[in-house]
Amino acid sequence: MTAATAATPAATDLVFDERGLLPVVVQEAATKDVLMLAWANAEAVDRTLTTGRATYWSRSRGQLWVKGETSGNTQRVVSVATDCDGDTLLYTVEQTGPACHTGTQTCFSGRELS
Repeated sequence: MTAATAATPAATDLVFDERGLLPVVVQEAATKDVLMLAWANAEAVDRTLTTGRATYWSRSRGQLWVKGETSGNTQRVVSVATDCDGDTLLYTVEQTGPACHTGTQTCFSGRELS
């Protein structure tokens, strides 16, 4: 294995928690705004990498969901990166419409703690 190969992570190197999930930080490609935090299991990651459509695991519904499938507020995935530990992902996306289910541009808009 070369140094370049060792430094290039693969989906098989990801570290999922005891529930089979890992957090996904979602960032808008153009503005670099952090849009949301979601969760993914191995199948969601695989579908995201395969389709280019942001796919997540809904902890409340216990099923996969594709961002924008019902709302129309889609995320086209530009890149997927892992952190140094392999237990968190960063999806860089092109967001269409608001990212938050409340209708705000990000899930963090107007929610600063004082």
